[in-house]
Amino acid sequence: MNDRETTVEAMRQRVEQFVACRDWHPFHTPKNLAMSLAIEAAELMEHFQWLTPEQSRAAAGDPERITGIADELADVLCYALALANALDLDLSSAFERKMAKNEAKYPADKYRGVFGPDDPNAR
Repeated sequence: MNDRETTVEAMRQRVEQFVACRDWHPFHTPKNLAMSLAIEAAELMEHFQWLTPEQSRAAAGDPERITGIADELADVLCYALALANALDLDLSSAFERKMAKNEAKYPADKYRGVFGPDDPNAR
């Protein structure tokens, strides 16, 4: 599997099969999945805690560190996919809708190189 060849639907089905084989549907409520997603995101953050921006970027070149980061990011993705399954959400549609909102809220000509609306360099 790789990003170029694997669809969101294929990943959702893989997560669904994993959950179904273990009879975990009773535990996979939206509340529990959202909480688990947040917990996994916190575990991902631990890999970067106390690092400088430069050190965090250098993590990609450290095979041991990047493996741990990849595992936690995959856990975040698994729970996001499980939550989409539990709520019967179309992630691609939700993603595109949200990106359109982001583009309207942060037009490139106004926010290029600017962190956000409170950035003193905002145009």
